[in-house]
Amino acid sequence: MKITDWMAQSRVGFGTSGARGLVVAMTDRLCFAYTVGYLKHLSAIGEFSPGTSVAVSGDLRPSTPRILRACVAAIEWMKGSPVFCGFVPTPALSLYAFSRHIPSLMVTGSHIPADRNGIKFNRACGEFLKDDETSMRAQEVVLPEDWFDEEGMLTHDVPLPPVVNIVPEYISRYQDFFGNEALSGFKLGVYQHSAVGRDVLVDIVESLGGEAVPLGRSDNFIPVDTEAVRPEDVLLSKRWVGEGFYDAILTTDGDSDRPLLSDRYGNWVRGDVLGILAARTLGATAVTTPVSSNTALEKAGFARSVRRTRIGSPFVVAEMTQAAKDGFLPSVGYEANGGFLLATDVVQNGKTLAALPTRDAILPMICALIAARNHGNDLAALIETLPARFTISDRLAEMPTEESRTQIAILAENTPEKAHELGFTTFCGNVQHVDQTDGLRITFDCGDIIHLRPSGNAPELRVYVESDTPERAAKLLAVGMNGVSAWRI
Repeated sequence: MKITDWMAQSRVGFGTSGARGLVVAMTDRLCFAYTVGYLKHLSAIGEFSPGTSVAVSGDLRPSTPRILRACVAAIEWMKGSPVFCGFVPTPALSLYAFSRHIPSLMVTGSHIPADRNGIKFNRACGEFLKDDETSMRAQEVVLPEDWFDEEGMLTHDVPLPPVVNIVPEYISRYQDFFGNEALSGFKLGVYQHSAVGRDVLVDIVESLGGEAVPLGRSDNFIPVDTEAVRPEDVLLSKRWVGEGFYDAILTTDGDSDRPLLSDRYGNWVRGDVLGILAARTLGATAVTTPVSSNTALEKAGFARSVRRTRIGSPFVVAEMTQAAKDGFLPSVGYEANGGFLLATDVVQNGKTLAALPTRDAILPMICALIAARNHGNDLAALIETLPARFTISDRLAEMPTEESRTQIAILAENTPEKAHELGFTTFCGNVQHVDQTDGLRITFDCGDIIHLRPSGNAPELRVYVESDTPERAAKLLAVGMNGVSAWRI
């Protein structure tokens, strides 16, 4: 059976970054089949053969160890050599694998709830792109007989291999480039929750000379979404900065490839603002980011080339790679979730930060904090130096993907009329421009933006807005959410 048929039957399909689905649907049989399909694709392009090492890791979801064992079983059945890197951040796994030119996969559902999980596949030197997904879907997979029971679970125990410790290499990446005094004088709270990189983040802060104070560690999985921050996390950051007088609070999502950083007042900084600060600090000539990201990037004017893409790291990777080929160096990318990607090496003060063309949570937070030094370690003061554009987003949960697509298509057919029916034009004025690069992005005469798209990872509708003040952006988001909430009835 082809992988595309497995996906249709299980409803575990490719999202914006890897295969995602309900844990109950991600049986050992399914995960085994997907891993075989992945390796068959790599074999076809010359990146896998018997004896090839395949690095694997996972996040801290309860379902992750089981899924990892199924993936390891598939690698061994294909005569590959699994390298278990323990439970570490996705970018740490990528750094290890890319530098050794070996395939890698990460079992993670990222920021989505614990009843879901996923597998993020990588090629030997970079992310799995959309063409790779297409080829993997076409792979015919035949499973070994008598390996799975009626529920699709392995009938024999498959232990995970001994752990290869790759964390020191990841920490050294930042210490070697920024130096061991880069964060001296900073008192930083590290919101640990259930992020797989919670201890690594503490170690990196301390390796750069900062004071790291662990906060909010959890034994239960918490789905921290860096684009749609939970109300309880808003309250937590405010409470912590009041109690501990921190210069900032740092955290990440579940697999630690998306950052979340608060200023000393407990205000969480938007990921697309963090991306601008990092790109500027690194002296980027070309910046690639999805269409949903803050337009302050263009207004800031430091990048010679700004490129907009669909949402999802494969699209960002493809375009920032093209920017590098076009001669724009260094070339970087970031997403609205804050994940930051390096298409090329960055050289500063005689030191080189090697390219890492996958989402990283650590780099943008370090860059922003270092840039804040010139503003008394005050991130809020640093952010005030950017053009005044403010983005915020939320999600309409339990909204079937097909229903979202249907409603967005109806809105796109006659946007001025339908936008009025949803209450958008009453608040924003007339529709000025419509962009369908990814979902539907409506720009109004006053400069306000409402962007609607189905999530690629869960049955929910994403709502992004942008305006000239944070207060108006908050009101605009309420208008947007109120308008589309009728779609769920």
